[in-house]
Amino acid sequence: MASPTISVVIPVFNEEPNLLTLWERLRQSLSPFEAEGWEVIMVDDGSKDQSLSILKSIAQHDEHLVVIEFNRNYGQHAAIMQGFQTVASSSQYVITLDADLQNPPEDIPLLITELKKGYEVVGGVRRTRAQNDSFLRRWPSKLVNYVTRKTTGVALSDYGCMLRGYTKSVVEAMLSCDEKSTFIPVLANTFAKSITEVDVGHAPRLHGDSKYGLLALIRLQFDLTTGFSTFPLQMLSGIGIFISIGSLGLGGYLLIMRFLGYPDNTNGVFTLFALLFLILGILFLGLGILGEYIGRIYSQVRVRPRSIVKHIHRKIN
Repeated sequence: MASPTISVVIPVFNEEPNLLTLWERLRQSLSPFEAEGWEVIMVDDGSKDQSLSILKSIAQHDEHLVVIEFNRNYGQHAAIMQGFQTVASSSQYVITLDADLQNPPEDIPLLITELKKGYEVVGGVRRTRAQNDSFLRRWPSKLVNYVTRKTTGVALSDYGCMLRGYTKSVVEAMLSCDEKSTFIPVLANTFAKSITEVDVGHAPRLHGDSKYGLLALIRLQFDLTTGFSTFPLQMLSGIGIFISIGSLGLGGYLLIMRFLGYPDNTNGVFTLFALLFLILGILFLGLGILGEYIGRIYSQVRVRPRSIVKHIHRKIN
C-alpha cells in the first residue's frame, strides 16, 4: 500500500449494524485514490456492542484500516482528536465522517476535490435533511447552528454535519491546542484562512439510535458558548446595565408619584417583591454562566488526558 495522503477519521460508538456496510462503501468511494494512498482510522469510543470485534476483524485482513480502542467512552470529539493524532505523517488531507451512514461516504471525493483546490477547511451541508429527518430532530439542530453563528462569529451553514475535510496544517494546529473540551468544526475555522462548503447527502438513520438528543444538544451548546466566546458574560453585563437603568427609572417614577401625592395602598410591597425576584433571577442566571466558565477552568487545570488509548489494531505485514 502506498503511503497515505488521504486519511478518513471516523468515531464509532455502538454502530454494530452499520459497520460492514460502511466499510464496503468506504472502499468503493476511496478506490479512485489508490495511487495516492489512503487510510481509514476508526476510533471505538467504548462501544458496548460488537462494534470493536467487527472492526478488529476487518483490520486483520485490510491494511487500509487502523482501529483505535478506547478504554471507555470519551465522546465524539475526543475520539476524532485521537484519530487526528494517529493519521499518517504523509497525509495531506483529513476527512471526518460519522459511522451511522446518514452522510454517504460516496461524497468524500467532493471534499477532497475542494481541498485540492487550495481550501483549508471544507464543510458539508445537509441539503436534503428536511425530507429525511423529523421536525423534532431538525429544529434543535437549527437552533444550535443559529446560536453558534452568533456567539462564535463564524458563519457556517451546518455545524452538525461531521462530513468535513481539513488540510494537514489545520489538523496540526488543532492538535497544538491543549483543550480538554472542544468542538472541532469551530476550532478548525479559527485556524483556516480559506473555507468553503459543499452540498452533501443525508439519509435517515436505518440502525441504532442517535447520540444527540435534546439534552445532548443543550450540553453541546453550553460547551460551544463557553468554549469559544465570552458572549454570555458580555450579555450578562448588558442585562445588568439595563436592569440598573430600569431600576433607577422605576425608583424615580415612584418618587415623583409620591411627591405628587398619589396614594400607594400596598406601601410598595408588591413592587418590592417583583423587583427582588427579578434581581434574584438575574443573579442565579449569572452564577450559572460563571459556573460554566469556572468548570471549564477546573477541567483545564486538572491536566487530565483527553482520552486514553487501550490498543491500536492494524494489519501487520
